[in-house]
Amino acid sequence: MRLAEGGMRVLVHYRRDADVAEAVRASLPGKGHATVQADLARPLGAERLAHDALAVRGRVDVLVNNAGLYDEHPFTTIDLAAWQAAWRRTLALNLFAAADLCFCIGRHMVECGGGRIINVSSRGAFRGEPTAPAYGASKAGLNSLSQSLAQALAPHGVYVYVVAPGFVETEMVTEMLAGRAGDEIRRQSPLGRVAKPDEVAHTIAFLALGTTQFLTGAIVDINGASYLRS
Repeated sequence: MRLAEGGMRVLVHYRRDADVAEAVRASLPGKGHATVQADLARPLGAERLAHDALAVRGRVDVLVNNAGLYDEHPFTTIDLAAWQAAWRRTLALNLFAAADLCFCIGRHMVECGGGRIINVSSRGAFRGEPTAPAYGASKAGLNSLSQSLAQALAPHGVYVYVVAPGFVETEMVTEMLAGRAGDEIRRQSPLGRVAKPDEVAHTIAFLALGTTQFLTGAIVDINGASYLRS
């Protein structure tokens, strides 16, 4: 929504729910928005998404990598097979797919003379994820990937950013926030709440719309001071 409000034509990616994706597309202000389908957990999913996006649009100026998986796998309560499966599922989507999209779309941006890549990480990359260590590791890897690409692509006019939210009020955590853990999660921030999706979107739009020219490689924390680093 924020990107469309800024005048961009948005491609809405979906994995399997075409009706929901179409509803999102239809709700966006402006014209020229479209949907594209791909399963990013599959080895060739990112390549397919990049191909289809370029076929629909012809040019991509901004890539927002926000597909992600949070899969709990507590160290002391699972066996090796479950441990390995959780790591492979998580890295395949959270890191490998993002890296492939950065490559496919980033190469296109270099050829076109510039662009902006925004990768959605997590405070878990810094704070740790004791019951989902693969998630924390995947996001730490995404941070490092982004900063490496920021250095590699800057001479070509491609800017790379990371936003690192804490808990966000999305469907993925609705049950957790409504349960006994909800109050403890909200107390982690001195604001006494978790982020709203629009607050994260606002930061992404700020980076995507090109209002800053010297911020490439930055990791922007959006966690309500629930985790501080220096």
